[in-house]
Amino acid sequence: MTETLMPFDDVLAAYDPALGLEVHVELNTASKMFCGCPAVFGGEPNAGVCPTCLGLPGAMPVVNGKAVESAIRIGLALNCQIAEWCRFARKNYFYPDMPKNFQTSQYDEPICFDGWMDVDVDGETFRVEIERAHMEEDTGKSLHVGGATGRIHGADHSLVDYNRAGIPLIEIVTRPILGAGERAPEVARAYVAQLRELIVALGVSEARMDQGNLRADVNLSLAPKGSGVLGTRTETKNVNSFRSVERAVRFEMQRHAAILSGGGSILQETRHWHEDTGITTSGREKSDAEDYRYFPEPDLVPVAPSREWVEELRGTLPENPTVRRARLQAEWGFSDLEMRDTVGAGALGLVEETIAEGAAPQAARKWWLGELARRSNEDGVDLVDLPITPADVARIQALVEDRTVNDKLARQVFEGVLAGEGTPDEVVEKRGLAVVSDDGALGAAVDNAIAANPDVAAKIRDGKVAAAGALIGAVMKEMRGQADAGRVRELILEKLAV
Repeated sequence: MTETLMPFDDVLAAYDPALGLEVHVELNTASKMFCGCPAVFGGEPNAGVCPTCLGLPGAMPVVNGKAVESAIRIGLALNCQIAEWCRFARKNYFYPDMPKNFQTSQYDEPICFDGWMDVDVDGETFRVEIERAHMEEDTGKSLHVGGATGRIHGADHSLVDYNRAGIPLIEIVTRPILGAGERAPEVARAYVAQLRELIVALGVSEARMDQGNLRADVNLSLAPKGSGVLGTRTETKNVNSFRSVERAVRFEMQRHAAILSGGGSILQETRHWHEDTGITTSGREKSDAEDYRYFPEPDLVPVAPSREWVEELRGTLPENPTVRRARLQAEWGFSDLEMRDTVGAGALGLVEETIAEGAAPQAARKWWLGELARRSNEDGVDLVDLPITPADVARIQALVEDRTVNDKLARQVFEGVLAGEGTPDEVVEKRGLAVVSDDGALGAAVDNAIAANPDVAAKIRDGKVAAAGALIGAVMKEMRGQADAGRVRELILEKLAV
């Protein structure tokens, strides 16, 4: 079905957007939230399960203490209040990948509440208020077999893998973000990117969006310009990249506006995001809290973190992201524009890790915001999801600096690493990319270039050294870009006695 969309500028002229984000973070605890099963990604289907996470009669849950600690640290990092007493609740609904037919979550008594995070978008700061961060468990995974899209529509049958059921989750819910206007899509992206950066710094999750460690639900509503009210919202579920978060907000703004301007009304519903087409489609009518029939979980005691423990955990927090950026900018010598572009590309942590592996700041920035940013745009993925590590990037830069390869050949090394051909050194060897520095081979190529360009050689003999560039280019062409350009220049000047 093709949706009617209003031009983005027309949306902004007529409506005020209200944005909300619900981010689910899978914790990297060794075991699940309420049992001792391993909390790992992948594995043989249904191999990591037990009576408790399968919801079998008589099985009793026990709260994972490490998950509680991680929740408190996340809450503190988001400037939240930490509850002195909270408890779990049962959220009742039927999904085939939730074997108990209810999710153990928190409802009106979350462990963390009333927080905030300041988000920077091109030098403009937006304060995102955090309503709550609460503990819950993840669901299993449904696999739809036989269809063309992997979705339930058109599938022959479905399979369920319960390995993920019961893995600890922290759900971080914002209050409505108002006043962002045309920046709403960018604010959404920047918030999720900065939140991921914070989660990684805390060490509580791998936060890999490609593996579902971090997933964002995007809530969006529109109201008439200047009305000061909130419109009916839709919730786009499980958006799994920064780029897609931004695109989903923009699409929903344009879709809502087209419906409202045509006299229609917005259905409060969940929506599915389609990465390939960049659109959302209808999921199910959105339930309100009362539809889930929440009630306190009778099999779990309340959680009451002592104030002493909370303050002890506060002392383990990483550096504030804003302070960290200012420190790194000063250490690296980046201009305001360079730092802004680095943050905007989602490359700050990647550049920092590359520098830690030995690369110079400008070199690390050059590769991540140049060659690798181009590749991420072509592939439609975020930089962090490219199959290359900061250590790989630092090694390629080291190969450039020791003149094993030049900048042009380094791009082929990146291509090989991204294609899964091995480490940078293995790619250089397999592809035969090493720069030729042997005077014998270079001297022969220089002689050929001089013989083929006598007019250029004459200029150089007359003292016009700048003309050597033409001969260097001829040598590089003959040697397929693998000549040591510096040594080639020296040989040209030596042979022409300049």
